[in-house]
Amino acid sequence: MSIHHVTAIAREPQRNLDFYAGTLGMRLVKLTINYDDPGTYHLYYGDDLGRPGSLLTFFPWTAGRPGRQGTGQTNGVGLAVPPASLGFWIERLLSRGVKYEGPTRRFEEQVLAFADPDGLLLELIATPRVHQVQGWRDGPVPAEHAVRGVHAVTIWEDGDAGSADFLTGTMGFRAKGEEENRLRFESGQDGLGTVVDLRRAPGFWRGTDGVGTVHHVAFRAADDAEQQARQEQLRRLGVGVTDVRDRNYFRSIYFREPGGVLFEIATDGPGFTVDERPEELGTTLRLPPQYESMRQRLERSLPPLRLPHAAVIEG
Repeated sequence: MSIHHVTAIAREPQRNLDFYAGTLGMRLVKLTINYDDPGTYHLYYGDDLGRPGSLLTFFPWTAGRPGRQGTGQTNGVGLAVPPASLGFWIERLLSRGVKYEGPTRRFEEQVLAFADPDGLLLELIATPRVHQVQGWRDGPVPAEHAVRGVHAVTIWEDGDAGSADFLTGTMGFRAKGEEENRLRFESGQDGLGTVVDLRRAPGFWRGTDGVGTVHHVAFRAADDAEQQARQEQLRRLGVGVTDVRDRNYFRSIYFREPGGVLFEIATDGPGFTVDERPEELGTTLRLPPQYESMRQRLERSLPPLRLPHAAVIEG
């Protein structure tokens, strides 16, 4: 089981768009709303088609309070780039005024660490796992250097809350090693989203949700049948898991792992081209059927957005 997407909380949607579609050169593959809070956007960034594993998504809450990074949270999203692209990214971050640390070496991979404008902890990880993953050819970053998607997430834990056993016994990851206070778990040797790190931080304060923090991590299910099997397994283990929720581009179930981090299992399909042609992805506001009758009101209340390399996004 690998990572489908990671969802975090931002504040200003235009600033978020400028950073992820501009500085990092990811494609805005879907502009929609938060289905549970329709007065706010939900922004999806990914590769050319928004394939599972390439996706980093945001709830921009303009009135949201700042979060506090701590234990019981996912603190750290690693984005995969090719090993030969590290020099390009050092120069690009410098030219954009983004402060970074590194490169440092971790589990035989080079890592650049920095934060987005809201303080979300990010890493660019130069990894050979992406050798068969193509970069977006029409973006502001040359395809050979483009961000490929999510490589890893890092969970902070105070002591042993049972997360390690849950990752191996329930989620299907394998323990692969330890460096200092970081335990590594892998679901495969190639491709995107195959790594979860567990960082032990005994005595550190508990994290709180808010702007600049990860809201949840979603893992892949190939189809509805696999998702249902996972849901039944979790219920047999006594894990509180939601009913299936239709997100239009995938279907989701939610639960918390023993350390308190919110997990999701999302189906691979039907995908982001269900309501837009590939060349049009992310260019207009897309609404699910239950909110289509509210379109005019929502378009008036949501702030207009402009892609860093395109015209104003149409409603």
